[in-house]
Amino acid sequence: MKKISVSKFKAECLSILDNLDPEGLDITKHGEVVARVIPAQQQSASLIGSMKDKIKVKGNIMSTGIKWNAES
Repeated sequence: MKKISVSKFKAECLSILDNLDPEGLDITKHGEVVARVIPAQQQSASLIGSMKDKIKVKGNIMSTGIKWNAES
């Protein structure tokens, strides 16, 4: 996890939050970790429909592709 001093965090807060890594960031004061900033969990509901018009389906997605006879 990356570390940053509290004075640098204060000066660049908005930029740091816009570019926050998924693992987060430790904020230090005099070399000691005093806070940890981690990204908020994204709600899965916002993902519904997000791939519309980005995916193309080839073939029959309801088929396994295996032909079989139920009577044999």
